[in-house]
Amino acid sequence: MMTKRLQWIALGLCLFLVFLVGGSTINHRLQLPREEAAYPPPGQVVKVNGHRLHVYSEGTGEPTLVFLSGSGTTAPTLDFRGLYRRLSDDYRIVVVERAGYGWSDESDTPRDIDTVVAETRRALATAGEDPPYVLLPHSMSGLEALHWANLYPAEVVAIVGLDPAVPPVYAEMPPPRLLIGLGAFVARSGLLRLVPALCHGSEAVSQGHLTDEEAATYCAMLYRRTWSANMLAEIDATQANAEQVVAQGIPAVPIYFFISNGADLPVRNWVELLVAYTEEAPNGRYLLLDVSHYVHNLAAETIAAETRLFLSEIVGE
Repeated sequence: MMTKRLQWIALGLCLFLVFLVGGSTINHRLQLPREEAAYPPPGQVVKVNGHRLHVYSEGTGEPTLVFLSGSGTTAPTLDFRGLYRRLSDDYRIVVVERAGYGWSDESDTPRDIDTVVAETRRALATAGEDPPYVLLPHSMSGLEALHWANLYPAEVVAIVGLDPAVPPVYAEMPPPRLLIGLGAFVARSGLLRLVPALCHGSEAVSQGHLTDEEAATYCAMLYRRTWSANMLAEIDATQANAEQVVAQGIPAVPIYFFISNGADLPVRNWVELLVAYTEEAPNGRYLLLDVSHYVHNLAAETIAAETRLFLSEIVGE
């Protein structure tokens, strides 16, 4: 049996945790509206399917490069900045933030692949961004890009994959829903704010791609958008989405994948799966990079230079 002393220690610990979580949650809810007012959306906010999506654009030139974020990337507009700033002198670049990401609203619409692609296309059209597009998906949004290219090949000039997930990945990697759910609790209770190093250590910030003001904005978005309800719904839909993309086959558009070393991913054969996919593609190629998963932050110069060469080959100068 537990001694009286241990019982008091356990009670004290429970009370401490209650006060910690309660105080953190109250502070979090006070900070959110202040941060929302302090850091307004830098791009257009357009209405799609009953909610608002944020679309950021800059630069001129054709074709338009459309950046699609990976699962759980809290501020895609800022996360991609290190790469698209190296391309926007020559191309129109656009970042579409899905529901529950960045400055976009959360939504109760399903997260099946058809709905996601339809909402992204509608957001682009409403924002005045017309095809043809080059899709630049990171991680999970590789499924979105492949599905899009299969459904609407006339809209997609090419896919430049930023360590994109391909359907076979999800046979190897069932999403870690329990762990992600715990992360969502830590975020929504405001406990994430107690560890600012998590924000400042992120690749977008630590690699020096953001100004001090942009880094502060990035941290505010991290506290607000870590594992939102829509992100969790996407995780739940991932394997069904992957099966749908598999059934369609590999699209015929030119594909260039920038592939990480996979060291920080829970898929032991990540590199082999992505290499095999590009080798099976009718117009596929790849470049292996000795960096972790957020390749667009860790190898921005290389990817920008290679993307320019690739696009010059397929669409001309």
